[in-house]
Amino acid sequence: MKRLERFEWVLAAVGGGLCLAAILVITVVTVFGRYVLKADLIPGGYNMIGSALFPLLVFWGLPLAHREGSFPRLEVVDAMFSRNTRLVLGVFVVLAELVVYSVVAWYCARFAWVAWDTGRQLQIGVAYWPAWPIAIMAPISFALLVVESARLITRDARALLR
Repeated sequence: MKRLERFEWVLAAVGGGLCLAAILVITVVTVFGRYVLKADLIPGGYNMIGSALFPLLVFWGLPLAHREGSFPRLEVVDAMFSRNTRLVLGVFVVLAELVVYSVVAWYCARFAWVAWDTGRQLQIGVAYWPAWPIAIMAPISFALLVVESARLITRDARALLR
């Protein structure tokens, strides 16, 4: 699990950080070129951000955000129950998350496969980039969420059985 945690951190911190830096640079250069030089300095910058960089930023940060507990939880509801009831409630809530993440991972994987199989492309300026390297990040991200949900269910079930 330590390797998985490290992988998620590198994915979010390095990958997401580089995407965010690229988004900022592209935005500043585009605005400077448009309003000061009256020229489009980065043709397709908007498409590059919207179709590639922003989805990568989100999907690379999603597993780490889930692991660190940044997602909304039912803390208000479970505070009024006993420890065992909270654990049972936690198992069922995370089990529902596991099912949802699994279904989303499956459909994202199908979408990525179709993107690869059909040679789907993104138009960035006047060039075309393959879409599958970006599309494959969604099922990877949701697969990491499935693994984390299974870990949380196992942790709560073990605590319940003690």
